[in-house]
Amino acid sequence: MGEFELLARIRERLPRPGPRIRLRSGDDAAIAVPGGATATSVDALVDGVHFRREWSGLEQIGAKALAVALSDLAAMGAEPGEAYVVLGVPSDLDEDGCMELLDGMARVATETGTTLAGGDVTRAPVLTLAVTVVGHAPAPERFVTRAGARPGDALVVTGELGGAAAGLLSLEANEERSEWIARQLEPRARLEAGRALADADATAMIDLSDGLGGDAGHIAQASGIGLRIDATTLPLADGIADLAMAVSGGEDYELLATLPPEQLEAATIAVEKQSGVALTRIGEVVAGEGVEIRLPGGALLEPTGFDQLG
Repeated sequence: MGEFELLARIRERLPRPGPRIRLRSGDDAAIAVPGGATATSVDALVDGVHFRREWSGLEQIGAKALAVALSDLAAMGAEPGEAYVVLGVPSDLDEDGCMELLDGMARVATETGTTLAGGDVTRAPVLTLAVTVVGHAPAPERFVTRAGARPGDALVVTGELGGAAAGLLSLEANEERSEWIARQLEPRARLEAGRALADADATAMIDLSDGLGGDAGHIAQASGIGLRIDATTLPLADGIADLAMAVSGGEDYELLATLPPEQLEAATIAVEKQSGVALTRIGEVVAGEGVEIRLPGGALLEPTGFDQLG
């Protein structure tokens, strides 16, 4: 497999570019004419850390790589635009395998309106995908950051929690729980929900990649406030009874957001209408600091999350 032959085959397979792209893969750089404001995020997936090839098909791996990168744009309330992919190819992956990876990314790109605008390939000791995504908004203030939560805001989360962590445990134990495993291997970026929350004046937002407890802490720290969560209100995935799994398991890629309370009803309706997932109020923003997760009876659950380097 030669580098130039592989790149040529990749270019032939790419979906049609979006309207902002004037020049994409095939030259020394892509050219985009974005207009408005852009948000850029970089994510990486490494075999043995974020996925295992014995569990995942190559198309699934490619799809997951782009989906989890786009999840960061969802958390900003951005419209997806362009993606740039660096593929690290191990010695046991052939050209057809690379095409399978691309097919997965191309499927997610088509579903989300994302242009695969460029990237690079290199040899690597294990399969590695580094994805840079660019999102758009009419003006910078339209993006939602982690830093705007205010005392009195409602704390809400999309979808259900705990399924991805349960899926990982099922894979490790060779158990078959297809709905949980799908949440682990085939996550979805909540892009429509993110834009609906931004339109509903969300004051802060983050995607739940490292677990509710840890990611809630990022909002609390960035905004200089406290978060109080009622564990009895957490929307658990079907069959999940372990609250600790839902709080600290990670990789759900749902959105955690704060909203002015008067916007809660409108946001709940808009999120369900635009994305097909529910929006659940799980707590509130208070003066102070840190995250408090209160269990039935008044005990507290430690707000932990996954640490990539821990």
